[in-house]
Amino acid sequence: MRIFVNDKPFDLLSYEELNPSKSYEAVYHQLEELPAHLPWKDDILFHEPSHDLIIRLLYILRTRKLKDLDSITLVSKDKSALKKFVKSRFSTIKAAGGVVAKKDKILLIYRLGKWDFPKGKFEKGETPKQCAVREVEEECAVKVKAGKHICNTWHTYTQNRKSILKKTYWFEMDCVNDSGMTPQTEEGIEDIRWFYEGDAKIALINSYPSMRYLFKQYIKAHLKPQTL
Repeated sequence: MRIFVNDKPFDLLSYEELNPSKSYEAVYHQLEELPAHLPWKDDILFHEPSHDLIIRLLYILRTRKLKDLDSITLVSKDKSALKKFVKSRFSTIKAAGGVVAKKDKILLIYRLGKWDFPKGKFEKGETPKQCAVREVEEECAVKVKAGKHICNTWHTYTQNRKSILKKTYWFEMDCVNDSGMTPQTEEGIEDIRWFYEGDAKIALINSYPSMRYLFKQYIKAHLKPQTL
């Protein structure tokens, strides 16, 4: 599970998921408290962190700009308990959206000064796929057909002094009709454009790390196996 906390990856893993070939700037085992001289740079790994340590890490990630830090990874024998505790520190809301394709082009929206993918919060009684289709069609004034689930993204933010953890379900989508395509300006969307895959990757440099992560997962799902 990867949560983006203040745009920094905060990974929660089991030992089976831990990549043995990945190198870390610092590795710590069974710490109760945060080290006084923690090097806030590159990738940092914590084995079996205490609850107090997790709380402190989340606070620092949310309140400080750690420009040299690439990621923090927590690994535990009981990943489900680890996830449950981290989630308990937030109020969780759910949303859904789509990566919309038209032949060899991808649809991006421009909102709050960044390129993004269309998405929005659930309405009562909706399934993730129903929410995703409705939000994409409302925000972009297009007709789409939803396909496979790509992945879920998680990110945190603060609203009315509450710490929010937002879970977003993402689906592949095919554009059925874009003849009336218009940005939903009341939702702060200023522009909508079709991009070729390479151009979309460049545009997403001006986006959120979670959206670049989503796009990588989408591209991985569409890579054709090499023929020998």
